Amino acid sequence: MQKNLFVWAHRGASSISPENSMTAFRLAEAAGADGIELDVHLSRDGRPVVIHDETVDRTTSGSGLVSDKTAAELLDLDAGSWFSPDYANESIPLLTDVLAWAGDRMRLNIEIKSEDAGLVVLEVLKAFPQARILVSSFNHKLLFRMRQLDHSLPIGFLTDSRFWRLAVRRAIACAAESFHPQQKYVTRSLVSCCHQHNLTVYPWTVDSPSRKNSLRRIGVDGFFTNIP
Repeated sequence: MQKNLFVWAHRGASSISPENSMTAFRLAEAAGADGIELDVHLSRDGRPVVIHDETVDRTTSGSGLVSDKTAAELLDLDAGSWFSPDYANESIPLLTDVLAWAGDRMRLNIEIKSEDAGLVVLEVLKAFPQARILVSSFNHKLLFRMRQLDHSLPIGFLTDSRFWRLAVRRAIACAAESFHPQQKYVTRSLVSCCHQHNLTVYPWTVDSPSRKNSLRRIGVDGFFTNIP
């Protein structure tokens, strides 16, 4: 009997709606996703906002660094028309808006992009004790810092290297919950090593049905996808 894989909607249902938008998150939930992956940067006035890039150029009507704009300025931008005119009224969400919306229904994987953002996110999460969250980052030093500040924080280690053993050792040392490798580097040995140390394995980003099936056979616990 095959186990059910945990489906993370990568930036929401980002294949059919603007990534990291409330619409994308709602569509992901409606599609049956188990959790939502989103990205966080800090605004100039120190508020966590949900956007992937360091700049607003690619996914909004504005230009420049996220960190150079206040939260109010960021929320005024059109964050949907780049994807389709149908989403012209979308705005960049605040992390607090997403946490309030998700409640305890949807698990949220909050990918942290900078050390400053990580520390602020820890403070924000204190106001949402019901939230089901997993904090992840490619910045492993930041994850160790966050572990020092919160011994019970669910942590996921991201890696995009074929040399995964060092990252796994770091994840073990940090008492991480999960390991998030780039899907092309996932092997049976990687999965076996992680499972021996109680790390769940969530590869990214997997949109091909055939690849999903091959990863299932290898034994992964779930995956990130743009097509939840």
